[in-house]
Amino acid sequence: MLFELGLIVALTTAVASETVHGVVAFTRHGDRTTRMFPGYHLTHLGAQQAYNSGQFYRQRYVADNASFPIAGMAPDKVNSRQVWASAPNQGLLLQTATNFLQGLYPPLSQLDEAMATEALTNGSSYTGPLDSYQFILIQGQPATSQDTIWIKGDDNCPFHIASQKSYLKTPEYQTVFNETLKFYQRFVPLLSDILGDDGVSYENAYEVFDLMNVASIHNESIAGKIESSDLDQLRYLADMWEYNTNFNASEPARMIGAKTLIGGILRQMNTTVASGGRSNKFQLFSGSYDTFISFFGLTDLTSVSPDFHGLPDYASTIAFELFTEDGDRDSPANFPSADAVNETLQVRFLFRNGTDGAAELGAFPLFGGADLALPYGQFRERMESIGITSVGQWCNTCGSSQDFCVAANETYSGLRGASTSGSSSSGLSNAAAGAIGAAVTLGVITIVGATIYMLHRSRRKTQTSAGRSTSSEKRSDSDSV
Repeated sequence: MLFELGLIVALTTAVASETVHGVVAFTRHGDRTTRMFPGYHLTHLGAQQAYNSGQFYRQRYVADNASFPIAGMAPDKVNSRQVWASAPNQGLLLQTATNFLQGLYPPLSQLDEAMATEALTNGSSYTGPLDSYQFILIQGQPATSQDTIWIKGDDNCPFHIASQKSYLKTPEYQTVFNETLKFYQRFVPLLSDILGDDGVSYENAYEVFDLMNVASIHNESIAGKIESSDLDQLRYLADMWEYNTNFNASEPARMIGAKTLIGGILRQMNTTVASGGRSNKFQLFSGSYDTFISFFGLTDLTSVSPDFHGLPDYASTIAFELFTEDGDRDSPANFPSADAVNETLQVRFLFRNGTDGAAELGAFPLFGGADLALPYGQFRERMESIGITSVGQWCNTCGSSQDFCVAANETYSGLRGASTSGSSSSGLSNAAAGAIGAAVTLGVITIVGATIYMLHRSRRKTQTSAGRSTSSEKRSDSDSV
């Protein structure tokens, strides 16, 4: 995905009259090994990309000299009430969130030695391990938790899989499949052992691209055999496949990942608003590329630029800024009152494609409009009209038999149309209190070196490394990462 500079409204310095009160961000994982083999994981490059992204957001919102400082945000020593993060219990996505947060709040000794040091009465002093590493809580969501839907709404969603498969029956698919058969044949010698001779086709467009892309980065013996023009074409076809299998304006289940992400974003925004801007100032979701693509289509960003039809680069992020047009950046005390918040508080959407030096965090208009910011009340209304804001809605849209859907379906008719503005100010986990699969709190175990791994992992479906299967058949939990 490449953007012309003219399309990006890059905001590098805050307008003097603006105060940022909160940010909700969603990140894709960094570089990884191919998902076609068991045990795929974040590479050191991917960990660094996520860390660099966290550093980027630190310089924008958190540091003493931040260009868009969040009012009242602790610049060095993390305040646990101000930062919230959640990811599915999948190692790749948990690791991404961990590395991002390392960049957002690095070890305290690197920022303020005095603040990192504790003095004892006997005259000795100590700093914490690993330069006073700052542990930030990440709420890991198991597959059985209803809170998982806000990050990975396409998982365990039968109607989503059925909708994706219906794309294979369209004339558009058949035309592309036939016209690209000859092109894909040149990759059969490299990939037939994994996908089978017949599997190297547009039917497995993402899998073919993923295998070749990972090899071009990490496999020196194969990288020399891959022409850059061929890789570009493979990516273009993967873009086409993923867009068509994750967005269709007439099939709600196909874009379920974006619909539930919208519900999650609204819920977390509400925690900031309900606290008067005093808590949950920076909030992070860690998820998958297909949710990005679905979101781009659902919010009509594709009308702004055709590039929004494509795959986001590794460690790409979207963000929503909550801000007011005033001049007091030092305190959240000027947060709008409850009766004025819908008109006074503004929401701005931003997107950053990847993490390289040229990657800008640009503002883009949503919903096919021209405004780069919308009043909070109007933004909520527009998002609620296209999103899924209750577990019951998700269960019915997906035709899911998840355990938590049994209880949700009994009360869905009474809850239909209910606004998410009534959500608890404590966020997703408290909003789901009493439900099966409540959010699990994870501790972070730090390993000396460049990579930090989370010990808490979920049960994942075993992936085969050989033998042909179609993309639509492989669409299962955690495949789209």
